[in-house]
Amino acid sequence: MNDILNKSLVLVLNRNWQAINIRTPADAFCQMATNVATALDIEGDEHIRPVQWAEWITLPVRPQDYAVQTVRGAIRVPTVIVAVNFAKVPKKRPRLCAKSIRERDGNRCQYTGRPLHPDEGSLDHVLPRSRGGADSWENLVWAAKDVNQRKADRLPHEAGLKLLTIPRAPKELPATELIRNAHGIAEWNLFLRS
Repeated sequence: MNDILNKSLVLVLNRNWQAINIRTPADAFCQMATNVATALDIEGDEHIRPVQWAEWITLPVRPQDYAVQTVRGAIRVPTVIVAVNFAKVPKKRPRLCAKSIRERDGNRCQYTGRPLHPDEGSLDHVLPRSRGGADSWENLVWAAKDVNQRKADRLPHEAGLKLLTIPRAPKELPATELIRNAHGIAEWNLFLRS
């Protein structure tokens, strides 16, 4: 079960208890052991207690906890840690992927304006890859699959198409807005927006 050391299972809060990142248990243990972070011992909504490393390694492992085996016995993996000397909420851009492009473009074909279900659209390179087009916010748009096939490896004007808006990178958002609870860890829900 020590392979969990490298899975992103630990939510990191700043000293104001705002979510700022996700880390692996291995990273969390290093931060805790060097007093850069404290873990939160969480039992329901009412019992939340910061715990230093020296105490953490003595806590019992509960049935719902992940744990790692050491020569000294099992150590509970924290689900939430607090970076005690960090107050800022860093800003980040959403990850460049089809879902982010689709959301940026409002689920609409950027050539026709037609609303699209996710399975009706695809990524289009405005400057096709075959002509040196990059995978970038400024060169990718959401397009209806039939329009994208018709455009093929041509520029929009060569295919008789015109972009409705110029593609741009989205504004940076507070990191808190971009953190998702992919593993469904109940304790994270206390600190993440729905």
